[in-house]
Amino acid sequence: MPGPITRLLVSGMTCGNCVRHVSDALQSVVGVAFATVDLASSSAVVRWQPGSAASPQGLVDAVKTAGFAAKPVEESSPEATAPPVTNPWRSPLALGLPVTVGLLAADWVFGLGMNRSFQWAAFILALPVQVWLGGRFYRGAWQQLRVGGANMDTLVSLGSTTAFFYSLWALLAGLGGHLYFGEAVSILTLVSLGHFLEARMSARAGSAVRALLDLTPATAWRAGTGDSATEVPVRELQAGDEILLRPGDRVPVDAIVISGNSAVDESLLTGESLPVEKIPGTALLTGTLNQSGRLRARVTATGETTALAQIVAAVQRAQGTRASVQRLADRVSAVFVPVVVAVAVAAGLGWALAPAQALRIHQALAVHLWPVHPPAAPVAGGILVFCSVLIVACPCAMGLATPVALMAGVNAGARRGILIRDAQALETSGRITTVVFDKTGTLTLGRPVVMAQEDFRPAADRVVPLAELAASLARPSQHPLSRSLAALAPGGLELSDWEELRGAGVTARWWNRKLEIGSVASFHAAGPDLTAAAEFIGAWTRQGATPTLLLADGCLWGAFALRDELRPEAVDVIAQLGASGLEVFLLSGDHHRAAAAIAKAAGIPETRVFSEVRPEEKAGQLRRLQAEGRRVAFVGDGINDGPALAAADLGIAVARASDVAREAAGLVLLRADLNAVPEALALAQATLRTIRQNLFWAFFYNAAAVPLAALGFLSPVVCALTMGLSDIVVVGNALRLRRPAKRRTGIPIAPGPGKTGDRWVARDP
Repeated sequence: MPGPITRLLVSGMTCGNCVRHVSDALQSVVGVAFATVDLASSSAVVRWQPGSAASPQGLVDAVKTAGFAAKPVEESSPEATAPPVTNPWRSPLALGLPVTVGLLAADWVFGLGMNRSFQWAAFILALPVQVWLGGRFYRGAWQQLRVGGANMDTLVSLGSTTAFFYSLWALLAGLGGHLYFGEAVSILTLVSLGHFLEARMSARAGSAVRALLDLTPATAWRAGTGDSATEVPVRELQAGDEILLRPGDRVPVDAIVISGNSAVDESLLTGESLPVEKIPGTALLTGTLNQSGRLRARVTATGETTALAQIVAAVQRAQGTRASVQRLADRVSAVFVPVVVAVAVAAGLGWALAPAQALRIHQALAVHLWPVHPPAAPVAGGILVFCSVLIVACPCAMGLATPVALMAGVNAGARRGILIRDAQALETSGRITTVVFDKTGTLTLGRPVVMAQEDFRPAADRVVPLAELAASLARPSQHPLSRSLAALAPGGLELSDWEELRGAGVTARWWNRKLEIGSVASFHAAGPDLTAAAEFIGAWTRQGATPTLLLADGCLWGAFALRDELRPEAVDVIAQLGASGLEVFLLSGDHHRAAAAIAKAAGIPETRVFSEVRPEEKAGQLRRLQAEGRRVAFVGDGINDGPALAAADLGIAVARASDVAREAAGLVLLRADLNAVPEALALAQATLRTIRQNLFWAFFYNAAAVPLAALGFLSPVVCALTMGLSDIVVVGNALRLRRPAKRRTGIPIAPGPGKTGDRWVARDP
């Protein structure tokens, strides 16, 4: 069962960097599984680990320590259900933009900067902008100062306030010269504009979670007697209730079909483009769309236990993790603001106290860069340089580099039925050298067909058909081979002491006889006489089938030949992975000839086949590959592959939505299509590449911009503009992950269902 959820309202956040700090603070609380923070609604959702008691006060204290304020809200309170603000920067910009444009145009276009009346008008217009628009930055800077910290709000506040109050002092003192009210408000306006665009683009990056959350309808039709039904809120449904679904209805909860048949669109949940046929006994997933028929279904899961809720939780958890490539950025950011303030003070004092030397250095470099006319007044020049350094060095791009790329990549994957568990899975995917496929249910369809059977019983024991015995014995098991045997006959015999022996078969008692079904290898150690079945076993083994034996009290009673079929897309997928330089192996519990036959059909060399491997031995085989220096990804069907998924460097679970909570896998593929394997690897690698690009850009921008500002080549207005652009570049680069793009290098990506030639990766720069 998932842990409890706590919802918070958080105040004081102004940008994506603030969101990251709040998220880190929440996740540092003991017992928190993950936290999701939303800037637009100023809210946070915290999921606790299973078995942990919720501690809202602990969360509030952690947020307060980080320099922000928070309060818990109940699920049913108006605050929790109020619609989120579309963009918190929209209203302040409505004032800031007209004032900024008007002041800068009057100053630099119409030449009114030295006019005394205009200077007073500029002060009057700039004051409300400085108070209202600047208030956001002042509050953020003060909250950080209270806890002994500093952030980009500190830099913006210092820069804008310095320009404003210097201009006010010069105006009141009648010093004459140029004043910088326009520059003061332009700093606030342009930085706010950057935050506005950042919030808008980040909302697009995180749209998949909101789309998933919107899939659950508010009401459902609870079935009564006959065809009667009552419309009730979804939250009132419980496991065991029966619901009715009409054409066009969204499935409100996880359920299993009792009667009726229909086609259901699962594309938004699993990435499957074609509708899935639903008949009695098949599962329905929350949020999917019933298309053509009427269905009656029994509820199996509600609320936080549904597959949809687990998918949302998996996406949110992935967005809350951090890649190790960001550790350098975190260490730099921790000391960045104090260093920048020191550089700004030194540069400002240099221009104010030694203007000749500063100008000489500036002019020497201007020959190689671009001509700039610094202010003639030393004090004014020092103040402008001080403001420029503070503004241009805002570390917001550095803080956004990883989370926004991770959010975009995780959401792009979620739209295609690919769940990326965390940032570590992304990093691991970039170092994979070997891909190992499980056979049954992964590389094959997982629906073996009984090709032949032979009865070896004495005539006196042939009272019940052999198929009936096998079907009755196999029916309780979920193993693919058992399901195939169970389909041979109704299988209604009464058995006792039924037991499944993992990797060996099943056993039970029937009329005081011990019945056993298992592979040939599982019976060899027991030493029964299998001579009668030798010809049957040899003939079908050579054809790539899996012989399965039925024994009674240790005596051979029957043999069955089962053969699984290779998935139709497997050959192309193996070829794609091989062409990208990855070595592909096959791991199977089947005998060697059956495994080798499947491997040959898929294009895997026989030397890369591990056969007759019990489930508990799969992890050991992977460790042997790792001991050879390989980085191993294991692709399993999520049924009995947990240890192998955990042992691999990267576990990839090819599973339906019911398996999304499998903690052992780094990547979970919700659609049973092997094309998703290279697609998922490429998406993960593209996301990691985008993170690295963003971090490089953020570091390069600051490394280049700070010296240029300190040497007088960038004005405060230009610095504010470039700082905002740096955020937009980082977010925009991440958003490329959301669109299909032709891949130029790395793993070739197979087209997804219904998307010919699409590639869910970023374009190479």
